[in-house]
Amino acid sequence: MENEAKRGKQKIEMKLIESEKARAVSFSKRKNTLFQQANKLATMSGADVGVLLFSPSGKPCSNGSTSIEEIIDKYFKVKLEESQGAEGKSNGFEVLEDFHKELEALEEKEKKRKLMYKIMHPGLEIPQDKDMVEQKLAMKLRMKKVLEETKSAILTEHLKIDLNVAPTPEEDESSETCNYHEVGN
Repeated sequence: MENEAKRGKQKIEMKLIESEKARAVSFSKRKNTLFQQANKLATMSGADVGVLLFSPSGKPCSNGSTSIEEIIDKYFKVKLEESQGAEGKSNGFEVLEDFHKELEALEEKEKKRKLMYKIMHPGLEIPQDKDMVEQKLAMKLRMKKVLEETKSAILTEHLKIDLNVAPTPEEDESSETCNYHEVGN
């Protein structure tokens, strides 16, 4: 506190604004300032910058140097590649195995927490571990993304079509055979 006073800075205590109207006005102003600063950062650094938040009423707000969806997709793609690279995983099935192991570890941790709570507080209802819920939700979202990418990769692999081969139209449509020819190179 003394150092702050010497530098001419005061410690500002942050607290929730009581008036809903004042809270909404403050949110709007601060949101706009945050979005402006994000745009400046993107312009000055050339980085892809995205801000995603929810208003006090629950309305989603976003701003990005490109579309927020592109930034989120890029983020998840990079994170997936990092996890695959770090773990040496070459396909989605191996990544899903790791998710399974991670989930088992979380469930074991939760079992131990509940047991300890029962021992320490017999007869009381065991409260939900919010951190555990958040970890499982984050894992579920990561798993959903991997599943989608794995399905897409499988479909792409199985549905590859050689675009250099095209059917030749038959003059006699009653023929049951179909002739193919190479498209000019």
